[in-house]
Amino acid sequence: MRLRLRAAVMALLTDPSIARLKDAPKLAAVVLYAKSRAPKGAKSDNQTSIWVAELGRWLGVGESTVHRNVLGPMRATDGLHTKVVTDAQGHPTGLDCLVMPLWRARNEGGVAHPLALSKAELATLLRLIEALFGPGWSPEGKEPTPPGLLAGRRGKGAATDRLGLLLMVLNTRASGWLQLCGGSVKVREGRVAATLARLLGCSPAGARKVLARLAEAGVVAREHRDTATRMRGKGRVMLLPVAHAYGRRSRFLEAVQEPKPSFSVRPVSAVGDHGQADDAAALGTSGIGGAEGAGDAAVQERPDSAELHADHASGVTPVVPPRLSGGFSGEGRGGEGRRPERACAVEDQTVDGETAMAGSGSPTADADPLRGEKPKKSPVDEQEQAGAVAAGAGARLTVVGGRKTQQRRSELPADLDLRVALTPVAWLWQGLNRWQQHRVVEAAKLELAQLRNVLEWPAQAPSLLAARLKSRLEETGGEALVTRAFGWITHRGLVRRPSCSDVRCDDGARLDTGADCDNCANILHSRRAWRVRIAAEVDQESPGLEADARYQEIEARMRRHAEAEAADFVARQAEARQRAERRAAARAEAEAQAAVERERAAAEAAVRQAVACEDCGRQQSAGLCEACDHRRKAEVLIGEAGLLAATWSADPSDPVAVAAVAAEVRTAIEAAIAASWVEFQQITDPAALEAAGPGAVEDAAAHTAMLTAESAAAEYRHEALVMLGRSEDAQAEARKAYATELAKPWHQALPDSDDALRAATEAAARAQTRTAEHLLAVRLEQLHTQARPTPVRPAPWSQRLPELAVRPLHGEALEMIA
Repeated sequence: MRLRLRAAVMALLTDPSIARLKDAPKLAAVVLYAKSRAPKGAKSDNQTSIWVAELGRWLGVGESTVHRNVLGPMRATDGLHTKVVTDAQGHPTGLDCLVMPLWRARNEGGVAHPLALSKAELATLLRLIEALFGPGWSPEGKEPTPPGLLAGRRGKGAATDRLGLLLMVLNTRASGWLQLCGGSVKVREGRVAATLARLLGCSPAGARKVLARLAEAGVVAREHRDTATRMRGKGRVMLLPVAHAYGRRSRFLEAVQEPKPSFSVRPVSAVGDHGQADDAAALGTSGIGGAEGAGDAAVQERPDSAELHADHASGVTPVVPPRLSGGFSGEGRGGEGRRPERACAVEDQTVDGETAMAGSGSPTADADPLRGEKPKKSPVDEQEQAGAVAAGAGARLTVVGGRKTQQRRSELPADLDLRVALTPVAWLWQGLNRWQQHRVVEAAKLELAQLRNVLEWPAQAPSLLAARLKSRLEETGGEALVTRAFGWITHRGLVRRPSCSDVRCDDGARLDTGADCDNCANILHSRRAWRVRIAAEVDQESPGLEADARYQEIEARMRRHAEAEAADFVARQAEARQRAERRAAARAEAEAQAAVERERAAAEAAVRQAVACEDCGRQQSAGLCEACDHRRKAEVLIGEAGLLAATWSADPSDPVAVAAVAAEVRTAIEAAIAASWVEFQQITDPAALEAAGPGAVEDAAAHTAMLTAESAAAEYRHEALVMLGRSEDAQAEARKAYATELAKPWHQALPDSDDALRAATEAAARAQTRTAEHLLAVRLEQLHTQARPTPVRPAPWSQRLPELAVRPLHGEALEMIA
């Protein structure tokens, strides 16, 4: 039954519509699935009736959270369909929910699908989740249903804890021990956290927090197995509800259930004289298992050699004199529970209000100097090791001296490029707080981006930045001499130190090749040349000058020369800025002028658009509406088609024959246009066409006529080319091209071969086509010339003057001449 239920729950959680959701919607899907109705015969009713508030009690959240974070995301991914049920007055009485993975499983997958559970199996799953985290009921006239183990766990993370407990129970055998995952896991994470992380689909750190909360609630217990070498073995987790259900009794459960005295018998795993107590109270912890505090969500699995420091009480509590177990060194120190000298006074306090004495907090507790023993490890080393373990525990906030410590992240960033680049300063990285680490990451990313821009192979940027940090550390003398890690990394380690103006220069070396910078060599050569020149000038002007005075004069002149170069550089920079400003101003002026031109063009277009059509008078047509434009184009195409037909079927010099052919072509095209318009009306709804606008019918008719005329003109052109290609001129050109191709030297050896004949045939076809196109162009030009009206030129003045001279003048003109 456990395997069957586990397969069903995992199939539900891994469904594509559920797998992308958070833990609260996943738990809601499980609850609704368990409360769904089982199929009855051929009828399959997959719905579930529930109240939103009742579903929130199952999940441990409020009603608004259910609406916002549960039902909404599940509807968005098609994982859930809901319907509000109302009574006769319209008041809501419930919510019908349909879990879509279950519906698809029963309607498509059949009885073999893992989600297709029977009525008894669904009842068992519902009874299981009721026992784990059911809210509990007190119905009238019936026995009350007690709340589940996690019914009191509400608020943030409640759904995650309940879902994690359910999955762990389904993966636990009758022994009560959780079945751990296989494979390799990180020692810092632990196999238990890795197992729960795989079940919940979260990170090991989040799974560790869930385990800690479940241990604090008393439903799971964590311990480490004993080994023959008396060292701590592998960690494991016991599900206490499962162990109680099967009546399992072990020393682990006894340690949880039965109170122990302050100092119990030393267990097998104790080392040295100071053995660990066998229960949690002896170690001063409130959790289960003793070795790890279950109440702290940030406590993580530790390596075998690391021990967790005892939690200290916030104030001094009364100390009960311990009962001596005998044989332990240092037991006869009286009832005050004092430590030896040089021990911290706060270590004398009890833990969590228990009567047990807290474990030794001194780093040399296992090697008492009063007994003449020497510590095997330095106290400083042990403190550093404990600090490293605490740093790996997930940046936990602890109280030291009344103040909270800053959060730190001991590991380098997860990004591979950043990890490679910052490896030389890994020790300095551990000393940075979280804010400083973020700033270092941003600076490293910026420097990597700059390196990728100048390198031929961008993938070399991380290793090159790591080499830079390493060389900077060598200059400093090592990480131990760095007093301020954050300032050193951001202002000295990561920054590029160019020796010239080349962006690829860093400390006189090329970033892309690693060789010496040529530009730096040029600058050095120039400076040396200037020094030689200035020295020669000084020797020429003052030949008897002493060595010290000569050196001072040379340095003074070199200084003045450097100042002049700097002033010239500043002047050139100012000039460059002025040029940039002028370019920006010119660019802005050009953009403004372009904007004005665009506005002017838009205004002119608006004016043109307001002009009525020249042919039909339609307003807002820009001088010619669409229908009239199509009609004009159709008329031109019809005339062109008539001339194309006349090029081969009539004598171009006979206008009567050309006009007759053009009339026949026009009649044929107009008939085709009428047939096309009838066909268009048959396939188009007249009501929809009229509803499109007042001129929609005319536009459609004109467009149909233009398309028909285009098609007819293309057909007549093709026919003209074919007919002209059969003319004597075209055939003669084809024969000449055929003979010319066969007469070429490379065909002389085999003139009757397939290749020669194929080449000659292709040449003849090309010549025939070119001739037909030439004839068509010439005849069309002749026909266009005949159709074009002949311009009337005025007679010359030598002919017009005699005619004007014999004309009688008007009476007024005669009087003026007289």
